[in-house]
Amino acid sequence: MEEQKTAEQKKAAADGYDHTFKAIYDKDIPWESDDVRGLLKLPKGVKVKVLNYDPVMKRLDMKQQFPPGYVEPAHTHTSWHSILVTKGRMCVAGKDLRPGDYVFGWDIPHGPYEYPDGCEVFIVYMGDATHIWEKDDLIQHKNIWNPETDEGKKGVETHIKKREEDVSVK
Repeated sequence: MEEQKTAEQKKAAADGYDHTFKAIYDKDIPWESDDVRGLLKLPKGVKVKVLNYDPVMKRLDMKQQFPPGYVEPAHTHTSWHSILVTKGRMCVAGKDLRPGDYVFGWDIPHGPYEYPDGCEVFIVYMGDATHIWEKDDLIQHKNIWNPETDEGKKGVETHIKKREEDVSVK
């Protein structure tokens, strides 16, 4: 059995993929700003917990946290993603998604996404997760979805004000 294990380990190492089995406690992975790793290139405010990253396979498993009022602009990327809402609200494509709801996207334009009360998701990217978006689209965005919490109301007001300030600076 030991010889077979060694042969399997050699095969795994030869293909370059990370074949490591992982069981991770959420509490052991700190939230960090997306700006730190620059994986997504979204407007400031998103926090991430990278659970697994295999640069050879181009697979990225992570949790993302969007603050109340955050708007993720319409965008594309050269990866596909599967998203499971775990907390809060994600509003996209005319749907008000809640915990347990699902989104799949690929290389065609999608969004904008609104997070009127904040949101946390588990997401898997396969490919380059860099988001390609236009600042003008974000600045000109008009919120559609209303927050349901006081924190959400403050967050939406803050994000709208920030976009208005960005217009005046232009």
